[in-house]
Amino acid sequence: MESHITSAKVLLNHATTLNLHTGNLVNRSRLKKKCPSSPSEEIQDCVRATLSEWFSTIPPPTSPKDLPDIIDCSIPQATEAITPEEREELKVSVKLFICEADLSSIKEAVDKACQALAVSQLDSVIIAPPALPDGESQTLENLQPAWRELEGLVQSHKIATIGTSDLDKELLEQLYNWAEVKPSSNQVNLASCCVMPPDLTAFAKEFDIQLLTHNDPKELITAASFQEAVQESTQDLKVADWRLQWVLRYSVIVKSRGIIKAKGYLVHSKRISL
Repeated sequence: MESHITSAKVLLNHATTLNLHTGNLVNRSRLKKKCPSSPSEEIQDCVRATLSEWFSTIPPPTSPKDLPDIIDCSIPQATEAITPEEREELKVSVKLFICEADLSSIKEAVDKACQALAVSQLDSVIIAPPALPDGESQTLENLQPAWRELEGLVQSHKIATIGTSDLDKELLEQLYNWAEVKPSSNQVNLASCCVMPPDLTAFAKEFDIQLLTHNDPKELITAASFQEAVQESTQDLKVADWRLQWVLRYSVIVKSRGIIKAKGYLVHSKRISL
């Protein structure tokens, strides 16, 4: 055990990028035994468990030349690729949480999801922009750069449909009128409104926008919670300079039965020199 912890510290102290894939949580018994109380607790548990399991399986580096700058952390037996034969029967839905990353990371996240699941296109991507400081409201100007990136991915057939999260009627209408590729859905957090606002419902119905509900917090996982999860899986590693760039959550649903076949997270973080 001690050698695994040492290897983990050596690898993470050298690396500048950490890519993490939890694999299919539906089949990971270790995580299934505990039912998380919130999406934030779930992602933190996933990061901790995936890192701990991965570090316990990798051989220790034999020389400094073996130390990679990019760590790709995944559990092969927990990862399920989608076969071409079953692709038509499945819907692959994604929600992308942007943390500190620049907009080029949207394409990177979509590419990594397609690669992890062995598909050429995602059926649906919902974007959750970075949380705004208290007192600030979301604006069309803030949304436009990310939406342009998503539109490009629709036009290159990497994504079939794109959606938004937590837009009120006024902002959704502004986005709809401006966008070349129209939003197909808008997620509403029922913690902030127990009933769908009538004006939002009417607008969505008129323009065929699906209204969905969610219970994600404004910030899916805080920087401190992410660093805590990394620290607990490596024991005492100095993690203050690791920064989350984006988190992608995917669900693979059997269309005819409406059941979740697979669910997982992809996490991308970078080490920033302090």
